[in-house]
Amino acid sequence: MRKLDRTDIGILNALQDNARITNAELARAVNLSPTPCFNRVKAMEALGLIRQQVTLLAPEMLGLHVNVFIHVSLEKQVEDALARFEQAIAQRDEVMECYLMSGDADFLIRVLVPDIQALERFIMDHLTRFPGVANIRSSFALKQVRYKTALPLPANGLSVPC
Repeated sequence: MRKLDRTDIGILNALQDNARITNAELARAVNLSPTPCFNRVKAMEALGLIRQQVTLLAPEMLGLHVNVFIHVSLEKQVEDALARFEQAIAQRDEVMECYLMSGDADFLIRVLVPDIQALERFIMDHLTRFPGVANIRSSFALKQVRYKTALPLPANGLSVPC
C-alpha cells in the first residue's frame, strides 16, 4: 500500500481539473518545487493512478445531439455470451459507456448520435444483430443536469495498492 498525502491529492485534483497544466504551474499550485512535483506525477503514473489524459469535446457543437441510455438483456447470462456482447459493443464508436449491471438488464450503454435516424440505424443494423441480444429498452436524456469526469478524492489522503 502507498499512502497518498495532501500534496498528492492536490496534484491529482489539479490534473483532473486541467490536464494541460504545466509542471511549473502544478508545482506552484501544490507548493512544491518542479522536480519533486514531476517525480510525484511520474510515480502516480507508474502506479496506474493516472490512466490517461484526454480532451473533452462539446458534443452538441459537433452535431451529436441525441444522448440515449439503452438497457440490454441477453438471452443467457453465461460468461461466453457476456464476453461476446462486450467485444461487439467495444467496436461501436457511438457507444460512450457500457456497464455490466445487476437487476433487470444485463448491460447499460450510453450512446451519443446526431439524430433519431442514426439511433435507429445503430439499433437495427448493429445492436439487434449482436449475438444473444434478447431485449432492448431505450431512455432518452432530455437534459444533462450534471456531468463530470473528476473523481471525488479525500482531502486528507488515502492508501492505494502498489
